[in-house]
Amino acid sequence: MKRSMLRTILAATALTLSIGLPAQGASRQLDLNDPADALVAMRKLQCHLEDGKPAFYAWSGDVFARRRGEADKKLFKVLGMNVRACKTVDDPKSGKGFRLVSREILLYLDPVTGQVLRRWTNPWTGKELEVLHVANDPVNNSFGSIGRDGKPTPSLFTSIGNAAFVAFTVPLFYPNPLAGEYQPQVGGTYHATEMFNFSMDKDKLVSPKTKSADDAVVSWTRLSQWLPWMEMGDREGILYFSTVGARVPDFEALHDTMKAEIRANFPIYAEAPPLDDPRRNETSWTYYKKVMEERRASAPKAN
Repeated sequence: MKRSMLRTILAATALTLSIGLPAQGASRQLDLNDPADALVAMRKLQCHLEDGKPAFYAWSGDVFARRRGEADKKLFKVLGMNVRACKTVDDPKSGKGFRLVSREILLYLDPVTGQVLRRWTNPWTGKELEVLHVANDPVNNSFGSIGRDGKPTPSLFTSIGNAAFVAFTVPLFYPNPLAGEYQPQVGGTYHATEMFNFSMDKDKLVSPKTKSADDAVVSWTRLSQWLPWMEMGDREGILYFSTVGARVPDFEALHDTMKAEIRANFPIYAEAPPLDDPRRNETSWTYYKKVMEERRASAPKAN
């Protein structure tokens, strides 16, 4: 056997073992009903079987407002991106799996022209406001072979014909980062739901020849309270985001508007965070708070 071929086989075997598959998994199709195989498939979907290999997702859609007694109002178009990479881990509690590190941007666009908004006039208050786009860094996650109940993490994959699917519904209910110390008494809980639905070619996903689900498509739906920069206070109503997107090959495959915005204002978003990133996750609300606090700190002091 040639040395180059031997090195390839050994590398494939080491990779398979490191993420929880038996050695023979390097040369067979994945079984999406098997928890260990499903974890490998999930890593293909989320990023890549190679540690540190970057992956990009891009999406676009619309944001609507809903208030009682009013017709739903389209407020914005949106354009989003996420750059990520994965690292193999073996955690005492969650078992063998992988850690995903990422950062993401969501731009609010004019609903008619599609231009990036800098200022926005609130249709309910008449106030002109600065638009604060989403620039969350980091947005990290971990996927392990053992769940919180101590049992093997079940497969999240379903399939119809040759299409494979994964659906995540993430209900969010926690103290608002912008709230004060008496919010349990007067209210101030962040309440939202995020829904992710992925689909991809099943044959490609389970093939031992593929290391990532490069053909994956995604829909993202979000129900949430008003954005803090909208200054809606206690006014009744919610926002809902409806978007679709896909895995894209690299940074250059992003929308021209997104690339221009990243190059001008968010240059670090052309790459994923470091694999050992220790920071806590950023959200739209914590990002808003950070920006406001930085501005207050740099503002001239009154005499």
